Amino acid sequence: MIEIFGYIAATLMGSTLGLIGGGGSILTVPILVYLFKIPPVLATAYSLFIVGLASFFGMLGYLKNKLVNFKVGLVFALPSFVGVFTSRKFIMPSLPKELLHVGSYTLTRDTGILFLFSIMMVIASISMIRAKKPSENENEVKKEISEVKKITFIILEGLIVGLLTGLIGAGGGFLVIPVLVMFAKLDMKEAIATSLMIIAIKSLFGFLGDVGGNQQIDWLFLFGFSVFTITGALLGSYFSKFVPSDKLKPIFGWFVLVMGIFILLKEGAFSGH
Repeated sequence: MIEIFGYIAATLMGSTLGLIGGGGSILTVPILVYLFKIPPVLATAYSLFIVGLASFFGMLGYLKNKLVNFKVGLVFALPSFVGVFTSRKFIMPSLPKELLHVGSYTLTRDTGILFLFSIMMVIASISMIRAKKPSENENEVKKEISEVKKITFIILEGLIVGLLTGLIGAGGGFLVIPVLVMFAKLDMKEAIATSLMIIAIKSLFGFLGDVGGNQQIDWLFLFGFSVFTITGALLGSYFSKFVPSDKLKPIFGWFVLVMGIFILLKEGAFSGH
């Protein structure tokens, strides 16, 4: 019965990803860990594959309307791919199973990943709840930033987002979209579409860092779960024509905030030794 809720949640997650270009993927790891009982490290790997596929199919709806900015997307995606692949191939396998000992408490790798994930959820939720249109002053700042500085910032942000994506398995759309709006001067719809392209590239390539490693991948489950998220992403990108994303973001932000706090409390109360 609980798995049925998991597949429903997967569809809703995909829908959110298609609608607002980010945010939805932040729920993939909690769904996999708490509803399907998948270990956190493996869940972050699964999440990259699931989110990457859902983002790719979600992008197709925007592609028809020529909203995907390939030039900006590639400038962001290439360093982001380097970051996420480095995280999955080298950083994650080198993390010890026990990260920290404080008195009688032991912080395990699995718990540490969930703590980091929940903190990122809280940060993501705040950025969505406080979503606002740029003021006149902010628009002036955008005009004053040189082209070289903009590209440099986008590349650095891509690398940082890639590293974080590799560690927590989320697409990072909540970090990508503000950069695309502020520094690449894309409007919200174009930023959402381009964000989906970036997430698809870096997530799917990042997942390659796990293939052939020590993780035993259940491909049948992975493809089955992905069908639901892809369906949701296609629905989300379709309904994005009728639903203003700036209205959805704050509502979804509150939901993500509650989930992030729940994970922090749960792992703080019941994990460790």
